[in-house]
Amino acid sequence: MTRTRNARVAGIAYLVYIASALPGMVLSSRAARGEGVAERLASISRHVPDMRAAFVLELIGCFCALVLAVTLYAITRDEDPNLALLALTCRVAEGVVGAVSLPRGLERLWLATGADRVDPAAAAALGAYLLELPSWTSDLGATFFAVGSTLFSYLFLRGRIVPVALAWLGVLASVLVVALLPLQIVGIVGSPVTDLMWLPMLAFELVLALWLIVKGVATPRSAPGPG
Repeated sequence: MTRTRNARVAGIAYLVYIASALPGMVLSSRAARGEGVAERLASISRHVPDMRAAFVLELIGCFCALVLAVTLYAITRDEDPNLALLALTCRVAEGVVGAVSLPRGLERLWLATGADRVDPAAAAALGAYLLELPSWTSDLGATFFAVGSTLFSYLFLRGRIVPVALAWLGVLASVLVVALLPLQIVGIVGSPVTDLMWLPMLAFELVLALWLIVKGVATPRSAPGPG
């Protein structure tokens, strides 16, 4: 595909990603609200359509991550093929890790709708594992996402592929997430900091998506000339 078409596909993928993955996570977390394992399982059993919709939406988000990996690589590889390849690998890892974590939601749904057929002690243990333990898989996927976003944003900035102010916003928003995610994983930083750290990233991706669709991208300054 041409650079212009890759830019438009990437812009659309950004918008679809935001419109699918974020609502999917909201639906999943809202369906599993409650105090204690039993109450949360009961809540899931009352929100079966929400859990199924969340699975589909988050799966779409995983595919969007793969589309972004390929299209953003195609846009930035002329600036630095090695960094662009590393960024592609991170975004692919993000999509794969996200897909691997999806069965956990289906396991919660299975347990919530079939808990009466499971030994109570086993149901309590499984519920504690599926609902109470932190989901490090999602944090791991977010880390790959943040590193990939940092690299692609840096290439945008270095090659003047998108406006400088927009590229700087991407670099700073991505570095912020890269810096805070490890602190979140080890329990040093929590809400509301870990919630607010995503707002600059959301603003960057929304503006970038519209720019890629409407304006496209410039040729990297270090790209080789004809011949």
